[in-house]
Amino acid sequence: MAGPGEPDETQRDLLRALAGWAGGRLGGRPALYGTEPAAGAERSVRVGELTAALAEAVTSRDVVEAVAEYVLPPFGADGLVFQILEGGRLNVVGAAGYPQEFLSLLDGMPLAAHAPVRDVLQTRTPRFIEAKAEISRRYPTMRRVNEASPKEAVAFLPMIASGRAMGLCVVSFSRPRSFSNEERTLLTALSGLVGQSLERARLYDLEHARARELQRGLLPRTLPRLPAARAAARYLPAGRGEEVGGDWYDLIPLSADRVAMVIGDVMGHGIAEAATMGRLRTAVRTLADLEMPLDELFSRLNDLVSDLGEDFYATCLYAVLDPVARTCTYCLAGHPPPVVVHPDGTVHIPDVAPDPPLGAAKPPFETHQLCLPDESLLVLYTDGLVESATRDADQGLEQLRQMLSRPAVGTACFAAADEDVDVRCLEELCDTVVSGLLPDHEQTTDDAGLLIVHTRCTIAGDVVSLDLPNDPRAAGQAREYVREQLDAWGLGDLVLTTELLVSELVGNVVRHAKDPVRLRLLRSRSLICEVYDGSLTTPRIRHASYTDEGGRGLQLVAALSRRWGARYLHDGKCIWTEQDLPPT
Repeated sequence: MAGPGEPDETQRDLLRALAGWAGGRLGGRPALYGTEPAAGAERSVRVGELTAALAEAVTSRDVVEAVAEYVLPPFGADGLVFQILEGGRLNVVGAAGYPQEFLSLLDGMPLAAHAPVRDVLQTRTPRFIEAKAEISRRYPTMRRVNEASPKEAVAFLPMIASGRAMGLCVVSFSRPRSFSNEERTLLTALSGLVGQSLERARLYDLEHARARELQRGLLPRTLPRLPAARAAARYLPAGRGEEVGGDWYDLIPLSADRVAMVIGDVMGHGIAEAATMGRLRTAVRTLADLEMPLDELFSRLNDLVSDLGEDFYATCLYAVLDPVARTCTYCLAGHPPPVVVHPDGTVHIPDVAPDPPLGAAKPPFETHQLCLPDESLLVLYTDGLVESATRDADQGLEQLRQMLSRPAVGTACFAAADEDVDVRCLEELCDTVVSGLLPDHEQTTDDAGLLIVHTRCTIAGDVVSLDLPNDPRAAGQAREYVREQLDAWGLGDLVLTTELLVSELVGNVVRHAKDPVRLRLLRSRSLICEVYDGSLTTPRIRHASYTDEGGRGLQLVAALSRRWGARYLHDGKCIWTEQDLPPT
């Protein structure tokens, strides 16, 4: 084993090959490549450049590009294939100078069916084929592959790493040619160096792929199609050589057709940041289900990030769309505000200052509100989408504004009545934005997240409300109002069940809560009944005993409705239920 600072065996082979070439040159023997003396000098320079490039190579693609740039030209080669032996099959992991049809023929070929490669890997000895006819003569079973190959001369070079033959490096030429002893020695030595670099790069590729798979698994696989919102999203990990990041997004259905939209970015890159992103997304969904005020939700998230340690920070935008009030309420923690695209194509970017990032902020958090026309677009994004090495955030935001204000956005996305067409338009808009802002994604150094939501407000005729007195008459008035309204909506099949629900909810308010009392009915994909009061007490299901005369009201509510819950307002609370609509 080589000591510190000493070359290993592969490097010694390369040095011996170079020394042999240099000795031949000094002894007056013919040059290794061509007839010009400069060719040998070029090859020596390229070998040094290759060694430096392989030392810096991170991914398998980096290794392929380095070999294609520094090995093929000095030898006059124009084809390169890397094949790795996995599970008895030869998988193509990189190539240059070959048509895709031929590479598809090679990829996944059983080792037993590829005689030249089998011989090379079994003996760990390179094979140098000077013309196609030689392959046909020595390996008649390779006739199909040989005829499909656009190359004539081929060097099959085994790649040895960690004491095993991991695969093959194939260097090829479009014309027949012979290989001198010096060329054979140098190519063989280079293949050992390349094999070590490729093994290291494939380990990185594997770890990186697993990390990105973990990250993608923490993001929503699909976004729900909700009565008030249809959405499309994109997540783009950073370009080559970067670790996974912590960008995330989500679309969360709330009560009364309200929708929570969230996008965030855990600062930094790595597995720890991706795991933190998963924890934050889970926490946001849990807190959103509790339907607490936005500033309180952000305070809880801030505590969670602070508990992770001083090195963890996250930016976040959390917004709640209310289709009945036609408003969007949101909080910002170190994150840019949403971009609003109106139906006429005008773009509005709120001029608000965000609070500090989660983990560095001190509550309370400021809450902002937007009035939204029907059929608006809300565009949420992370800074990796608008910032790059060639522009700052303001320039990127202005470019985003120009892209969203194009007439095509208004005609394609706002006119779609069918859900599938609407979502397809949003998907196309996401692709347009990403390709416009990140045309060369491979060169980006930060993750990018994008969430575009098409909002739909509730039709005025689908929501009604009634103020009720805080006395025993309220339950009877509520039942009568329910009968009249459900008959008007053609939902007579739900009258009896809904009467029981509102009677129980209103009765609880009269007994345990305080003014003001209000009943609201909302017709959507389900029938939503809401009872408002001025109390902040929390309703909970009691486990009544056989002798108790009360305490079963919420059990009845839970049994009769598809789901139920409570949300808290600045001046009280709302108890709500949802029932499935009868089939039409």
